[in-house]
Amino acid sequence: MTLPIAVRIARRELRGGTRGFIVFLLCLMLGVAAIAAVGTVRSSIETAIRDQGAVLLGGDAEMSFTYRFATPEERGFMDARAAKVSEIVEFRSMAVVGEGEAAERALTQVKAVDAAYPLTGAMVFEPALAPAEVFAPLEGLPGAAMDPVLADRMGLAIGDRFRLGTKEFRLAARILREPDAAATGFTVGPRTMVRTEDLAGSGLLEPGSLFDTNYRLLLPDGVAVGPVGREAVAAFRDSGMQWQDARYGAPGMRRFVDRMGSFLILVGLAGLAVGGVGIGAAVRSYLDGKVGTMAALKALGATSGTIFAVYLVQVAALALIGVVAGLVLGAGAPILAGPLIAGALPIPVEIGLAVRPLAEAATYGVLTAALFALWPLARTREVKAAALFRDLGPGRRVWPGWRLSAVLAGIAGALVAVAVGLSGVPELAFGTLGGIVAALVVLTLAALALRRFARRMGHRARGRPALRLALSAIGSPKEEATAVILSLGLGLSVLAAVGQIDTNLRASIARDLPEVAPSYFFVDIQPDQIEGFLARVKGDPAVSRVDTAPMLRGVLTRINGRDAREVAGDHWVVRGDRGLTYSATPPERTRIVAGEWWPEDYAGPPLMSFAREEAEEMGLKLGDRVTVNVLGRDIEARITSFREVDFGTAGIGFVMAMNPAALQGAPHSWIATVYAAPEAEAAILRDLATAFPNITAIRVKDAIDRVSEALAAIAKATAIAAGVTLLTGVVVLIGAAAAGERARVYEAAVLKTLGATRGVVLASFALRSALMGAAAGIVAVAFGAAAGWAVMTFVMEGTFRFEPVSAAAIVTGGALATLLAGLIFALRPLAARPARVLRARD
Repeated sequence: MTLPIAVRIARRELRGGTRGFIVFLLCLMLGVAAIAAVGTVRSSIETAIRDQGAVLLGGDAEMSFTYRFATPEERGFMDARAAKVSEIVEFRSMAVVGEGEAAERALTQVKAVDAAYPLTGAMVFEPALAPAEVFAPLEGLPGAAMDPVLADRMGLAIGDRFRLGTKEFRLAARILREPDAAATGFTVGPRTMVRTEDLAGSGLLEPGSLFDTNYRLLLPDGVAVGPVGREAVAAFRDSGMQWQDARYGAPGMRRFVDRMGSFLILVGLAGLAVGGVGIGAAVRSYLDGKVGTMAALKALGATSGTIFAVYLVQVAALALIGVVAGLVLGAGAPILAGPLIAGALPIPVEIGLAVRPLAEAATYGVLTAALFALWPLARTREVKAAALFRDLGPGRRVWPGWRLSAVLAGIAGALVAVAVGLSGVPELAFGTLGGIVAALVVLTLAALALRRFARRMGHRARGRPALRLALSAIGSPKEEATAVILSLGLGLSVLAAVGQIDTNLRASIARDLPEVAPSYFFVDIQPDQIEGFLARVKGDPAVSRVDTAPMLRGVLTRINGRDAREVAGDHWVVRGDRGLTYSATPPERTRIVAGEWWPEDYAGPPLMSFAREEAEEMGLKLGDRVTVNVLGRDIEARITSFREVDFGTAGIGFVMAMNPAALQGAPHSWIATVYAAPEAEAAILRDLATAFPNITAIRVKDAIDRVSEALAAIAKATAIAAGVTLLTGVVVLIGAAAAGERARVYEAAVLKTLGATRGVVLASFALRSALMGAAAGIVAVAFGAAAGWAVMTFVMEGTFRFEPVSAAAIVTGGALATLLAGLIFALRPLAARPARVLRARD
């Protein structure tokens, strides 16, 4: 027989319906839909970032500086090449309402702009005013705009007054939309906008103050941004200038969306893996019901290859239907929910169809269907007219042969290659796929262990017939226990891991960090203010500890004369400007692990002490020379020591420290951390803010809360993706229960004939289901706890504590899910008449 004949036979068989393939279709559809949905949303966000790069950035390009404004030479470069230039100053400050003890203070991220802002996009204020109207002076007070959250927190209405530093402003509008908000990235305080010129005399932009300047450039029509960027980098990179252009607008958001999207797609692969278990079980069950058809074909002269081709065509056709249905669902759901998704994003996004994510999801679906369906299809080759039921009966396993095994290995390799290649983050892809494979292996071994345990414990359950029958059924050669534990276990494992990691991160932030974190982090303390600052806090008996340090910021540009990025790659230390301090002696609690500190009166060439961990990651060693650009001046220093720096305490920590003479004369400010009793915090803030209005106080607890919110959002997104995996598992579970219904009918008939009551039969079915579900939950909790421990220990470098509440919920949920599925499909076996069932089997 030829392939066309096999296609004709397959088509005629499919005319009879696809009832046996419902689980197959649902599993494939849900898995593909999850991946397609995540990919569609990610693609839409990336398209928005790419198409609106100039709006998100605020111009065609941006030149940024730390601690300083552009020099005349740098400003001349911009003016000569740009049609328009807008200067923006970003810094943190304290917004103050009222006087004395009744004053209200809140941390705010100040954005000072000029008359040209915004170059692209439009500000949206409430009331609807133009920027010039918002910032125009009224009754001698300059105007300002404020984030509604901050205005409400401080009880400010339109027209009310507040202070920044020593300067008073009038709230003229509330900020509804800021076109370039995504370019700012994560901030610890809500936004306040003012004119830069109105900050004169406020004490907030003094030499050494912490501020960034961003110069947005709008290039003339027809001028390419690439050559201008290369020219700017060549001319000013060593002066600390950072270049960014609209081709890579909002790079932080782009990187986060890309990595988070890749991770969620890989989590979606876990759903496809669970679906693969259902696919294999559905194909196996379908073939078991087609033994008569295969016997007839074999008797009529059909070869093993023809029979294999007949059912391969059927599976391929149904896989195509499942993939297409998944693509429709995965692309349609985000489009229908587009307004809700767009409303939750910081940038305007239009959710639409995209070819690449749908092709990616389809590829995953086809490869997964082939991987899990070909093995049971191989059983069709072993069908013989004389031994039909023996070879295809339940529990019979057939090795697919070396040729098909090689094909399966190739498909598995292709699936891994596609996942790694499309994710863009190979380490993440390998880690996630490794976790999925490890989970499947662990769950399979757990199923085998459960079956063996059930067989051993069966004889000890004498006198309890329902329990003994349940244990005997679990320990039988049937594959129901394996299917249940695999289908539920993987989804529950992902949820368990998310629950353990999220709970431990939150607990670490809420429990461990406050024990070592300061109450306040003070910045922008001027050199002539440090004595008065220390006099106030050190004289307070409620203050247990005060740490101070001079602070500058610099860009590490070269290592041993080579470009720092060539040596250290994309390490975070060389990615932008970093904090820099100086000290004649090692600061208190400093632990030097290699080399030695310079003499207290040292006045020779610049020397540096570097953070040990970061130095190891960057490949630095004692004696290396590093060049740091500070306020446009290159300083080359020799590394003389490495020291331990713990950035996890929220205290003062610097990657780089230098001898005082190396930074002599450089404008700088001081930073301080104050550890105080909670009841004294308000008084300390009030007194310091009154005496030194320019100082910014960052309450560490508030910053921690912002981080916790971000972690909660990530955990929620992961849990949703894991929920799709669990839903697929429930479908597989229902399919396994439905497939076993016929066997339960016969089992119930035999038990009733032997004298078992309906109650005993029902109890045995319920116990069987509940025990298998609880076992899946226990294995999932163990796997989730192991994953949580690994992440907390090796990634977060924190402590892990087992969280029992979510673990108990997962075990209970697993037991209830299988119990409900088992009871639903126990109704027909309980109602069946033994005589009719047994006569039909004769």
